[in-house]
Amino acid sequence: MNIPIIERQDQIETAARALKSISHPLRLKILCVIGAEEVCVQEIVDAVGTSQSNISQHLAILRDKDILATRKEANRVYYRVGDARTLQLVAMMREVFCG
Repeated sequence: MNIPIIERQDQIETAARALKSISHPLRLKILCVIGAEEVCVQEIVDAVGTSQSNISQHLAILRDKDILATRKEANRVYYRVGDARTLQLVAMMREVFCG
C-alpha cells in the first residue's frame, strides 16, 4: 500500500494548526454543533451547555486559527466553519467515534 505523504510545508502546518485547534474537547463539541450550518453564539451556548464567556473564548481561538469564519448581523455574530476540509475532518471524526 503506497500512502502519499504531505510534501509541502505549508500543507503540513495548515493540517497541524487545524488538528491542534480542534483537539480540545469543548472546541470539538462546538464544531460538531456548528457542522455545516451558520450558528449564533447563543445557539452554541444552548447546545453545549456552558457559559457564554467560556464559549466566546473558544470561538476566539477557532477564529484566530482560521477554523471559523464570522458574519455580523445587527447585534448577533454568526459562526460557520470556514474551510470545507475541516468540515470533512469533523464529519469523519463523528462517524468514527460517534457511530
